[in-house]
Amino acid sequence: MNEHLHYWLVGANWSGDDQADAFYRRGYWELGWNDNDQPGMAQMRDSIQEKDRIAIKAMRGQGAKTITIKALGIVKEVVDKRVYITWLITDLNREVSAKGCFSAIHGPYDFSGKDENWIREVFCL
Repeated sequence: MNEHLHYWLVGANWSGDDQADAFYRRGYWELGWNDNDQPGMAQMRDSIQEKDRIAIKAMRGQGAKTITIKALGIVKEVVDKRVYITWLITDLNREVSAKGCFSAIHGPYDFSGKDENWIREVFCL
């Protein structure tokens, strides 16, 4: 794992409609919220950088303390509110601690804090 990269967890569920397969086919991820409705999330999306790592996550149900990691990729670029990604693996079913990651986007994470082991668990190939 590269200690200078940032790591992001993102969702692919838009009001009950799972967009993950479309994201894999099209080679990108995008936020399912209008920027004006969720400016904080839009700002986080816009801070994603080339070569950052990204994981699509899914919730496991009401009250669950874990999430499922569904896919891992490397960011190519962020253009016109889309994060273009080289998907490395899209058929994961990895259960990890949720660590509060229940919104559409979480990050940036890196190796400078207490979450180092969790980041390794989420992003290891």
